Amino acid sequence: MAAKLIAFSESSAEPESFSPAPERLLSGNPQQSAINHYTAAGDRLLAGEWRCEPGSWRVSYDPDEYEFCQILEGHVRLTDDAGPVREFSAGDAFVIEAGFRGVWETLTYCRKYYVICRLPAG
Repeated sequence: MAAKLIAFSESSAEPESFSPAPERLLSGNPQQSAINHYTAAGDRLLAGEWRCEPGSWRVSYDPDEYEFCQILEGHVRLTDDAGPVREFSAGDAFVIEAGFRGVWETLTYCRKYYVICRLPAG
């Protein structure tokens, strides 16, 4: 069986615009858009591109939800409720582990690639 290759540049997916729920918003007006270039396993695996205007909001990842991010443009700060604060800029790559709770702050306009994986409990 031949492997499938998915090139983001050849995707016909349309961007979806959204913003944090009002009760999660902390500052700014972080308008966001995402283009899911790849979806598999009943939405348990997503890959695409995300864009966001400056602002901050509370985030809470599900117990089975992991996200890989590679910042293409901009500067973000993530503050873990457990204490650590990390900043990432263009060229940086990182993973947000399942169950992460804290604050996502987009310091300057940001663009990133993401892969979100929901692993079955086991």
